[in-house]
Amino acid sequence: MKIVVVGGTGLIGSQVVALLRANGHEALPAAPSTGVNALTGEGLPEALKDADVVVDVSNSPSFEDGPALDFFTRSAQHLFAAEHEAGVRHHVVLSIVGVDQVPDYGYYVAKVAQERAVRGSGMPYSIVRATQFHEFIAPVMDLATEGTRVRLPSLPLRPIASADVAAAVAQAAQGAPANAVREIAGPEIHGLDRLGEITLTARPDGRTVVTDEHASLFAGVPDVLTGPEDIETTATRYEDWLRTG
Repeated sequence: MKIVVVGGTGLIGSQVVALLRANGHEALPAAPSTGVNALTGEGLPEALKDADVVVDVSNSPSFEDGPALDFFTRSAQHLFAAEHEAGVRHHVVLSIVGVDQVPDYGYYVAKVAQERAVRGSGMPYSIVRATQFHEFIAPVMDLATEGTRVRLPSLPLRPIASADVAAAVAQAAQGAPANAVREIAGPEIHGLDRLGEITLTARPDGRTVVTDEHASLFAGVPDVLTGPEDIETTATRYEDWLRTG
Protein backbone atom coordinates (compact mmCIF):
# COMPACT_ATOMS: atom_id res chain seq x y z
CA MET A 1 0.00 0.00 0.00
CA LYS A 2 0.97 3.60 -0.47
CA ILE A 3 0.64 5.33 2.90
CA VAL A 4 1.26 9.07 3.27
CA VAL A 5 2.32 10.11 6.77
CA VAL A 6 1.55 13.78 7.43
CA GLY A 7 4.04 14.94 10.03
CA GLY A 8 6.20 12.05 8.88
CA THR A 9 9.51 13.67 9.82
CA GLY A 10 8.62 14.22 13.50
CA LEU A 11 9.03 12.09 16.63
CA ILE A 12 6.09 9.77 15.95
CA GLY A 13 5.89 10.15 12.20
CA SER A 14 9.47 9.16 11.45
CA GLN A 15 9.00 5.96 13.47
CA VAL A 16 5.71 5.21 11.73
CA VAL A 17 7.36 5.63 8.31
CA ALA A 18 10.18 3.27 9.31
CA LEU A 19 7.75 0.62 10.59
CA LEU A 20 5.60 0.77 7.47
CA ARG A 21 8.59 0.54 5.15
CA ALA A 22 9.92 -2.42 7.13
CA ASN A 23 6.60 -4.15 6.44
CA GLY A 24 6.93 -3.59 2.70
CA HIS A 25 4.67 -0.55 2.24
CA GLU A 26 5.42 2.57 0.25
CA ALA A 27 5.48 5.10 3.10
CA LEU A 28 5.88 8.75 2.16
CA PRO A 29 6.74 11.32 4.86
CA ALA A 30 4.79 14.50 4.18
CA ALA A 31 5.97 17.67 5.91
CA PRO A 32 6.99 21.21 4.96
CA SER A 33 10.60 19.99 4.70
CA THR A 34 9.50 17.50 2.01
CA GLY A 35 7.42 20.09 0.14
CA VAL A 36 4.04 19.17 1.63
CA ASN A 37 2.18 21.59 3.88
CA ALA A 38 -1.24 20.49 5.14
CA LEU A 39 -1.90 23.90 6.70
CA THR A 40 -1.72 25.65 3.31
CA GLY A 41 -2.51 22.66 1.10
CA GLU A 42 0.81 23.02 -0.72
CA GLY A 43 1.96 19.75 -2.29
CA LEU A 44 -0.97 17.66 -1.05
CA PRO A 45 -2.48 16.66 -4.42
CA GLU A 46 0.88 15.39 -5.67
CA ALA A 47 1.74 13.59 -2.41
CA LEU A 48 -1.64 11.86 -2.16
CA LYS A 49 -1.77 10.65 -5.76
CA ASP A 50 -2.51 6.88 -5.71
CA ALA A 51 -2.38 6.83 -1.88
CA ASP A 52 -4.42 4.18 -0.10
CA VAL A 53 -4.08 5.56 3.44
CA VAL A 54 -3.26 8.92 5.03
CA VAL A 55 -1.85 9.02 8.56
CA ASP A 56 -1.99 12.39 10.31
CA VAL A 57 0.48 12.74 13.19
CA SER A 58 1.19 16.41 12.55
CA ASN A 59 1.22 18.86 15.43
CA SER A 60 0.53 22.53 15.90
CA PRO A 61 3.69 24.60 16.39
CA SER A 62 1.82 26.54 19.08
CA PHE A 63 -0.07 25.37 22.19
CA GLU A 64 -2.00 28.66 22.32
CA ASP A 65 -5.76 28.38 21.83
CA GLY A 66 -6.26 30.29 18.58
CA PRO A 67 -3.21 29.12 16.62
CA ALA A 68 -3.74 25.48 17.63
CA LEU A 69 -7.41 25.54 16.61
CA ASP A 70 -6.54 27.19 13.31
CA PHE A 71 -3.80 24.64 12.60
CA PHE A 72 -5.87 21.53 13.22
CA THR A 73 -9.07 22.72 11.53
CA ARG A 74 -7.43 24.20 8.44
CA SER A 75 -5.13 21.20 8.02
CA ALA A 76 -8.11 18.87 8.26
CA GLN A 77 -10.02 20.81 5.60
CA HIS A 78 -7.11 20.63 3.16
CA LEU A 79 -6.38 16.99 3.91
CA PHE A 80 -9.91 15.75 3.42
CA ALA A 81 -10.41 17.72 0.21
CA ALA A 82 -7.22 16.21 -1.20
CA GLU A 83 -8.06 12.72 0.10
CA HIS A 84 -11.49 12.67 -1.54
CA GLU A 85 -9.96 13.88 -4.79
CA ALA A 86 -7.26 11.19 -4.67
CA GLY A 87 -9.59 8.36 -3.67
CA VAL A 88 -7.89 7.66 -0.34
CA ARG A 89 -9.66 4.83 1.51
CA HIS A 90 -8.57 5.28 5.13
CA HIS A 91 -7.61 8.23 7.35
CA VAL A 92 -5.70 7.57 10.59
CA VAL A 93 -5.16 10.32 13.15
CA LEU A 94 -3.27 10.46 16.44
CA SER A 95 -5.04 12.14 19.35
CA ILE A 96 -4.88 12.26 23.16
CA VAL A 97 -6.49 10.19 25.92
CA GLY A 98 -8.96 12.36 27.85
CA VAL A 99 -8.91 15.07 25.19
CA ASP A 100 -12.69 15.53 25.24
CA GLN A 101 -12.80 15.99 29.01
CA VAL A 102 -10.62 19.12 29.31
CA PRO A 103 -12.86 21.93 28.00
CA ASP A 104 -10.79 24.76 29.48
CA TYR A 105 -7.48 23.85 27.80
CA GLY A 106 -7.37 25.41 24.34
CA TYR A 107 -4.95 22.90 22.79
CA TYR A 108 -7.21 20.02 23.78
CA VAL A 109 -10.24 21.89 22.43
CA ALA A 110 -8.37 22.17 19.13
CA LYS A 111 -7.68 18.43 19.09
CA VAL A 112 -11.37 17.74 19.76
CA ALA A 113 -12.19 19.93 16.75
CA GLN A 114 -9.75 17.86 14.69
CA GLU A 115 -11.45 14.63 15.79
CA ARG A 116 -14.85 16.13 14.96
CA ALA A 117 -13.60 17.01 11.48
CA VAL A 118 -12.41 13.43 11.00
CA ARG A 119 -15.79 11.99 11.97
CA GLY A 120 -17.65 14.41 9.73
CA SER A 121 -15.37 14.05 6.72
CA GLY A 122 -17.14 11.12 5.11
CA MET A 123 -13.78 9.34 5.05
CA PRO A 124 -13.36 5.89 6.68
CA TYR A 125 -11.17 6.55 9.69
CA SER A 126 -9.33 5.27 12.75
CA ILE A 127 -8.51 7.48 15.75
CA VAL A 128 -5.66 6.41 18.03
CA ARG A 129 -5.62 8.25 21.35
CA ALA A 130 -2.46 7.98 23.46
CA THR A 131 -1.41 9.31 26.84
CA GLN A 132 1.52 11.73 27.22
CA PHE A 133 4.79 10.51 25.73
CA HIS A 134 7.82 9.63 27.86
CA GLU A 135 9.72 12.13 25.70
CA PHE A 136 7.33 14.91 26.77
CA ILE A 137 8.24 14.86 30.47
CA ALA A 138 11.64 16.56 30.19
CA PRO A 139 10.37 19.54 28.11
CA VAL A 140 7.50 20.05 30.58
CA MET A 141 10.07 20.07 33.39
CA ASP A 142 12.23 22.61 31.56
CA LEU A 143 9.26 24.94 31.10
CA ALA A 144 8.45 24.60 34.82
CA THR A 145 12.00 25.30 36.04
CA GLU A 146 12.77 28.36 38.13
CA GLY A 147 16.44 28.41 39.05
CA THR A 148 17.14 24.97 40.52
CA ARG A 149 13.50 24.21 41.31
CA VAL A 150 11.08 22.41 39.04
CA ARG A 151 7.51 23.27 39.99
CA LEU A 152 5.07 20.54 39.00
CA PRO A 153 1.54 19.56 40.02
CA SER A 154 0.65 16.10 41.28
CA LEU A 155 -1.72 15.45 38.35
CA PRO A 156 -1.73 11.69 37.62
CA LEU A 157 -0.35 10.68 34.23
CA ARG A 158 0.25 7.32 32.59
CA PRO A 159 3.15 8.10 30.21
CA ILE A 160 3.83 5.97 27.16
CA ALA A 161 6.91 5.48 25.00
CA SER A 162 6.68 7.11 21.58
CA ALA A 163 7.86 3.84 20.02
CA ASP A 164 4.76 2.12 21.41
CA VAL A 165 2.54 4.89 20.07
CA ALA A 166 4.14 4.66 16.63
CA ALA A 167 3.56 0.90 16.61
CA ALA A 168 -0.15 1.37 17.35
CA VAL A 169 -0.50 4.04 14.65
CA ALA A 170 1.32 1.87 12.10
CA GLN A 171 -0.90 -1.06 13.01
CA ALA A 172 -4.01 1.05 12.46
CA ALA A 173 -2.72 2.24 9.09
CA GLN A 174 -2.22 -1.32 7.87
CA GLY A 175 -5.65 -2.50 9.02
CA ALA A 176 -9.21 -1.80 8.03
CA PRO A 177 -10.81 1.48 9.12
CA ALA A 178 -12.23 1.10 12.62
CA ASN A 179 -14.49 4.16 12.41
CA ALA A 180 -13.88 4.33 16.15
CA VAL A 181 -11.36 5.34 18.80
CA ARG A 182 -8.59 3.10 20.16
CA GLU A 183 -7.04 4.30 23.44
CA ILE A 184 -3.56 3.26 24.62
CA ALA A 185 -1.49 4.15 27.68
CA GLY A 186 1.75 3.32 29.42
CA PRO A 187 1.84 0.65 32.13
CA GLU A 188 2.09 2.84 35.25
CA ILE A 189 0.40 5.86 36.81
CA HIS A 190 2.53 8.52 38.50
CA GLY A 191 1.88 12.10 39.52
CA LEU A 192 3.66 14.58 37.26
CA ASP A 193 5.72 15.73 40.24
CA ARG A 194 6.77 12.12 40.88
CA LEU A 195 7.71 11.72 37.22
CA GLY A 196 9.96 14.75 37.67
CA GLU A 197 11.60 13.13 40.70
CA ILE A 198 12.10 9.88 38.81
CA THR A 199 13.69 11.82 35.95
CA LEU A 200 16.13 13.67 38.18
CA THR A 201 17.07 10.50 40.06
CA ALA A 202 18.00 8.83 36.78
CA ARG A 203 19.53 11.95 35.25
CA PRO A 204 20.57 14.31 38.09
CA ASP A 205 21.38 17.88 37.04
CA GLY A 206 21.19 19.84 40.29
CA ARG A 207 17.48 20.57 40.14
CA THR A 208 14.86 19.46 42.65
CA VAL A 209 11.11 19.04 42.26
CA VAL A 210 8.64 21.17 44.21
CA THR A 211 5.00 20.13 44.16
CA ASP A 212 2.92 23.10 43.03
CA GLU A 213 -0.64 22.51 41.85
CA HIS A 214 -0.68 25.87 40.05
CA ALA A 215 2.46 25.32 37.96
CA SER A 216 3.32 23.95 34.50
CA LEU A 217 1.25 23.37 31.37
CA PHE A 218 -0.94 20.97 33.34
CA ALA A 219 -1.99 23.36 36.10
CA GLY A 220 -5.71 23.03 36.70
CA VAL A 221 -6.18 20.13 34.28
CA PRO A 222 -8.71 17.63 35.69
CA ASP A 223 -7.70 14.08 36.59
CA VAL A 224 -8.77 12.49 33.28
CA LEU A 225 -5.49 11.94 31.43
CA THR A 226 -4.79 8.37 32.55
CA GLY A 227 -7.84 6.95 30.83
CA PRO A 228 -10.25 4.35 32.21
CA GLU A 229 -9.08 1.54 34.48
CA ASP A 230 -9.37 -1.02 31.68
CA ILE A 231 -7.47 1.02 29.08
CA GLU A 232 -5.13 -0.92 26.79
CA THR A 233 -1.60 -0.62 28.17
CA THR A 234 1.85 -1.06 26.65
CA ALA A 235 4.93 -2.55 28.29
CA THR A 236 7.58 0.18 28.44
CA ARG A 237 7.90 1.68 31.94
CA TYR A 238 9.13 5.26 32.26
CA GLU A 239 12.02 4.32 34.56
CA ASP A 240 13.18 1.59 32.15
CA TRP A 241 12.95 4.01 29.23
CA LEU A 242 15.08 6.56 31.10
CA ARG A 243 17.77 3.95 31.72
CA THR A 244 17.92 2.75 28.13
CA GLY A 245 17.15 5.97 26.27
